[in-house]
Amino acid sequence: MRLAVRIALAAGLALLIALLLHEGGAILIPLARAGRVLLWLVPLHILPILLDSLGWRVLIARWRESRIGTLFWIATVREGINRLLPAANIGGELVGIRLLTERGVDGIVAAASVTTEVVLTVCSQYVFVLIGVLCLLRLTDTVQLVDDVLIGLAATLPFIVLLAMLLRYGSVFERMERLAVRLLGEQALSFLAGQSASLDAAIRELCSDRPRLATTMAWQVTGMVAGSLETWFALRWLGHPVHFGAAVALESLTMTVRNFAFLVPAGLGVQEASLVGFGALLGINGEIALALSLAKRMREILFGVPALLSWYWVEGRRELQHARGSGKY
Repeated sequence: MRLAVRIALAAGLALLIALLLHEGGAILIPLARAGRVLLWLVPLHILPILLDSLGWRVLIARWRESRIGTLFWIATVREGINRLLPAANIGGELVGIRLLTERGVDGIVAAASVTTEVVLTVCSQYVFVLIGVLCLLRLTDTVQLVDDVLIGLAATLPFIVLLAMLLRYGSVFERMERLAVRLLGEQALSFLAGQSASLDAAIRELCSDRPRLATTMAWQVTGMVAGSLETWFALRWLGHPVHFGAAVALESLTMTVRNFAFLVPAGLGVQEASLVGFGALLGINGEIALALSLAKRMREILFGVPALLSWYWVEGRRELQHARGSGKY
């Protein structure tokens, strides 16, 4: 896995460097024109994260003290890990489960909520991509590309349906535990005894509550559409204003490509290539598309790094308290 991530990172960096060299210093012109106004992208990102957190809260409604502020902070940490660290888009979810349990949420409820939310996020992205494709079809004449995207969505949809069915009616984690016991032995996994069956049951309970799932997806899709404001405002500040539908199309298609190439840390090169490719269909030239990507990178760093630092601080304080409790200090 580490080797695959390193290879993907090297390929992404090579692609990014090639794109930057191709456009040259022209990228700096729109960035200089926009200047410090691009810093408004950082607080603007609060909106989609907040909407997504509201959807997550629906899945853990049984936790009476599910403060939206706490969930929002954990969501920023999850995003920071998945976006800025070589965690292959799964490390943030594992940390999110642990942070929830440390704040009083039952471990099974926390794991079930995050697992279900991840599957629902994939489903919401399908809806978001369809919205983006409709916007692209209305604004351009790229029927062939739209057909290709729809074919790709249709080809991958059975896998998502299969995963959802397994979570709803199967015993995925219990089977995984049995397999792990066969490979590693019962003593090595004694701490998991009975937990996988409880997790499967909690996930099945969540998946059987269709109103709750629909509400969560509604919040998620709304958050994704709201996230398109970043692209819409950034292009306007970079001197190339577009229709909001174009921003939705660009955001949804770029998100899809980046999530598909999840092994590439931070989507290096992947994000830039998708913005250049899809931007060309919407009349956005290469230098503006790359300037947009750099503006997004700036927002990711300025928004994600403080979240990661707050997480490190919380972890450090927890370790210090644990050390004091054990008498080491």
